[in-house]
Amino acid sequence: MDTIRKHDGFMSQRLIVLPEHVMTEYAQHPLVRPLYITDIGYFPRALHHYRERPDGSAAYIVIYCVEGSGWYRLDGQRRQSLHKGCAVVIPAYMAHEYASSEEQPWSIYWWHMRGEQVADFFTGFNRHSEPILIPALKSLKLIELFEECYMLLDKGYSLRSIIYVSQLACHLAAILAFSQLAPSAGTGPQQRAKHDIDRTLTFMSGHLEQTVTLKELAAQANLSVPHFTQLFKQATGYPPIDYYLRLKIQLACQHLDLTGQSIKEISLRLGFQDPYYFSRLFKKIMGLPPTEYRNTRKG
Repeated sequence: MDTIRKHDGFMSQRLIVLPEHVMTEYAQHPLVRPLYITDIGYFPRALHHYRERPDGSAAYIVIYCVEGSGWYRLDGQRRQSLHKGCAVVIPAYMAHEYASSEEQPWSIYWWHMRGEQVADFFTGFNRHSEPILIPALKSLKLIELFEECYMLLDKGYSLRSIIYVSQLACHLAAILAFSQLAPSAGTGPQQRAKHDIDRTLTFMSGHLEQTVTLKELAAQANLSVPHFTQLFKQATGYPPIDYYLRLKIQLACQHLDLTGQSIKEISLRLGFQDPYYFSRLFKKIMGLPPTEYRNTRKG
């Protein structure tokens, strides 16, 4: 007997595909242009759900599994499992296929997104990306964002609604990017590296009143210094020591705002033996010297 494969048509499903001509027009608006949704849906207990796109899709596809499980394959790479609480981002124009489990059919929320800056919103997601484990609180937010988007689009396609939905799409993309940095559901090298980087960030935050070296940070991640530096910059956008110093200055700002300690006292407390170096670094990062920052009205 041939395997049953369905693209859609599931009991209690919800599905909206925005008209191409409408989105072509609305995509010219400056608040829509960067990122917008073209398709949105929810497939509950989607037995036999299967999709294959040898040439990929013109949109980035986000699939978030909230029940059951399934699998996906990107650009001919190995098959990856997608379980409850996990999401995957499929880049535009990338060959892919995905399917629900036959034994435990998945329930999934999904979005198709396009825009001039869509690739920037989803930087770091590629053919090697493993499933993203969504934290519990963020999981609720993803579902809330879906419901809000769906409710608005279900009432019509006014420009006002599309603008608002585009802003919700930005929030959704930000949650996925943030969750990607956290330890994830996979067990491959990429996921282990994320866990190691996350452990290093925790170590940094706990040692802001001491001085740590690049070698010590790399040891926390169980990586060589060159490999650690490369992965850390890829994950955060900054070299490790630069990021560590920025965390120190961030804490210095709190001391300046909330205590009466002198600049020298704060400098020494954060492990800077030279207050002049501390002041120069503070100005470089914050744009103004510590004294001027302290005298600036806030709130």
